[in-house]
Amino acid sequence: MSAILAALEEAGTVLDVGAGAGSYEPADRVVYAVEPSGEMVGQRGADAAPVVRAVAEALPVRDCAVDAALAVLTVHHWSDWRRGIAELRRVAPRRVVLAYDTRLHAEFWFVREYVPQIAELELSRPSAPDIAAELGADSMIPLPLPWDFTDGVFPAYWRRPEAYLTVRDTCSALAQAPREAVERGLARLRSDVADGTWREKHAELLELDEYDAGFRLIVSG
Repeated sequence: MSAILAALEEAGTVLDVGAGAGSYEPADRVVYAVEPSGEMVGQRGADAAPVVRAVAEALPVRDCAVDAALAVLTVHHWSDWRRGIAELRRVAPRRVVLAYDTRLHAEFWFVREYVPQIAELELSRPSAPDIAAELGADSMIPLPLPWDFTDGVFPAYWRRPEAYLTVRDTCSALAQAPREAVERGLARLRSDVADGTWREKHAELLELDEYDAGFRLIVSG
């Protein structure tokens, strides 16, 4: 969050696109939110920013209506991501997008060793370098994951393999992969964690405090 706030600089008004439950909305400025999912809108707290249901590809906002547009881990869910990026450029002179390098996600140990089918899904999504190019980015800042990261993004448990045995239905990468492949992969992981195979194979990860899973903060304008 501190990186996002720094990237927003002095922007007094922010449009949070694909806002979800509002987890990464700054509290120190005026925020308006756009979110297409009624279920996600229902999870927003009473003190969350005002929200309208709309898609990134057709933002119900005038040209240059806000100081900054913010999009956190949402571009890969858009049906036409290039059109959505064009909309970000239209509504705000500054754009801050948190995305990830899909290649690094596809090479993540969980994908490589347990559910390789996830790689096809990841590589079909827009990658951070592609988003940066489309956005005309001024910078792309790596955001390594600490080993005890509390936001349950897919690679968050890179040093805590046992967590993947319980987060299947709350992680989009697992929820969208073929169910049978996920079940097989989790069974192998359960066995490898129990007998120490995973720990022996990935001993070097246990020495790290943070890991670059490909998350990038893209800043434009």
